[in-house]
Amino acid sequence: MIIRIDPQSAEPLFEQVVFAVKAAVAKGTAKAGDRLPSVRDLARELAINPNTVVRAYEVLERDGVIVRRQGAGCFLTGRGSDLAATERRKQLVDLLRRAATEAFHLGFPAADIEKALRQCLDEMQFAADGANKGERKKP
Repeated sequence: MIIRIDPQSAEPLFEQVVFAVKAAVAKGTAKAGDRLPSVRDLARELAINPNTVVRAYEVLERDGVIVRRQGAGCFLTGRGSDLAATERRKQLVDLLRRAATEAFHLGFPAADIEKALRQCLDEMQFAADGANKGERKKP
């Protein structure tokens, strides 16, 4: 799994690490049981403070994306959030509301926003389907 960050981004570094891991799972490039790099290794690779990686791993563990095994490291769980359905739905609506607001302020009409969301979903679904079937080619 390749994790990249942008030190110039306004988004905190730990959130970039969290998003990179979640994106890899969503795209199918990382799967249940995969081991994440150690805190020290990832911090060294990204040239960031190890505490930043610790914070990212704590968020990923809280969200149910990874599990820590004492002495063995952190591994992807392959399961979704443990949050109740109503809380997950609320977070989804909040997330999409923020994305739609930002897209509107970039000057996009609703149809373009919907099309972009559909394209993102299609790309993730294709990647997840390909990973599950062991293939990477488009049908």
